[in-house]
Amino acid sequence: MTSPFKAYDIRGRIPDQMNVPFAYRFGQAVARLRLPSTVVVGHDMRKDSPALALAIVQGLLDNGVDVLPLGQCGTEEVYFHTDVQKADAGLMVTASHNPENYNGIKMVLSGAAAATRENALNAIEELVLSKAAIDNVASYAARGRLFEKLSRGPYIERLLNQVSRRRLRPMKIVCHAGNGCAGPIIDLLEEHLPLEFVKIDHEPDPSLPNGIPNPLLPEKRERASRAVIDHKADLGIAWDGDFDRCFFYDHEGDFVEGYYLVGLIAQSLLRDNPRQTVLYDPRLTWNTIDVVESAGGQAKQCRTGHAFFKDMMRRENALYGGEMSAHHYFRDFSFCDSGMLTWLQVIAELSERELPLRQVVADRIAAFPCSGEINFTVADPADTRKRVADYFSPADPAIDTLDGLGMEFDDWRFNLRASNTEPLLRLNIETRGSRKLLQTKVAELTKLILEADRSGAR
Repeated sequence: MTSPFKAYDIRGRIPDQMNVPFAYRFGQAVARLRLPSTVVVGHDMRKDSPALALAIVQGLLDNGVDVLPLGQCGTEEVYFHTDVQKADAGLMVTASHNPENYNGIKMVLSGAAAATRENALNAIEELVLSKAAIDNVASYAARGRLFEKLSRGPYIERLLNQVSRRRLRPMKIVCHAGNGCAGPIIDLLEEHLPLEFVKIDHEPDPSLPNGIPNPLLPEKRERASRAVIDHKADLGIAWDGDFDRCFFYDHEGDFVEGYYLVGLIAQSLLRDNPRQTVLYDPRLTWNTIDVVESAGGQAKQCRTGHAFFKDMMRRENALYGGEMSAHHYFRDFSFCDSGMLTWLQVIAELSERELPLRQVVADRIAAFPCSGEINFTVADPADTRKRVADYFSPADPAIDTLDGLGMEFDDWRFNLRASNTEPLLRLNIETRGSRKLLQTKVAELTKLILEADRSGAR
């Protein structure tokens, strides 16, 4: 069986890779290897998530670990309570945007610090996948205690503290939860904010009637885009299933690439926190670097992935970090990503400028147009990437291998990397102000990748 342990979390197919016995053994392994006193456990809305979370809880309890349950929640709620409750670890059962027949586990350590391969996951993987028996300490020592479900009150208060509610201007906002976990949080925030919400696919639904909520995919954007237009809303907001990613639509229903939100949020936060560090990922970079440096901040590159960002955010004491895939990390949120703080920060900035989102990002889109992420399914990602590198190498570009293959030319650049969580090769391209060049390079790279894949498969 292929291991469900990935670069920074656990993702696997139901039921051959992820199932109740696996989850129970995972809980046992965390207890025996990490020796925690208390662990926070939550799960998303997928139909098999409650059973997997319960199995993890049982594995922890049987090994003397106290459990603070959250029930159905967003991933960032696990981060928040792990830190606030001073728990030794936090576990979230979710497969985020993976297909419906997948599930997984995200893990953080004390203080919501990242669980990485080196500090936790390698050892846990070795024990979980071994055939060795894991004897429960409850057979000869005290069983752990299962506490009452944690209140959302402190988390909601933290979200509200992100903005000055007196300075927010009234807005009509389409919110598209995609039948994921975001809807109940919006309901709790609604009474405190001068906002009118148009709610679509709002209730969490394990049957996922509209498929997996993943607005990064163009085919998943139509419902929110149409709702913005039909309701004459000021903007639209959408989330993935566990709402650790947040996406935006302007008042004309056009999707705004997450790349430009990174620059917008960085600029907003740097206004009150000058000369601070902002992290960005290698896929799309030029706009973020330009905005951060113009705002007096220091831009630093970080490898793609939530564990890598959480770790580097702490090491650099970074104010903020943003991935173009719509993960946004905040120093005063335990250095973790939050899909709720993201949209609150954006509407605060729009209120401050008294401008619509479309106008705020227009000049940045014009200065650095980008392709958005283009996904390819190829037989051999490494071979395809090498063939692409060989093709462009004679032009002597600047090369970046922090995460996949990055090649930078005078007026355009691209990044080509294998996904850490899905069997895909991901392409991102940007130019210095030329949409025509962008279209040309998208066509050229697409043709090259497809031809390289066919050649490699022979």
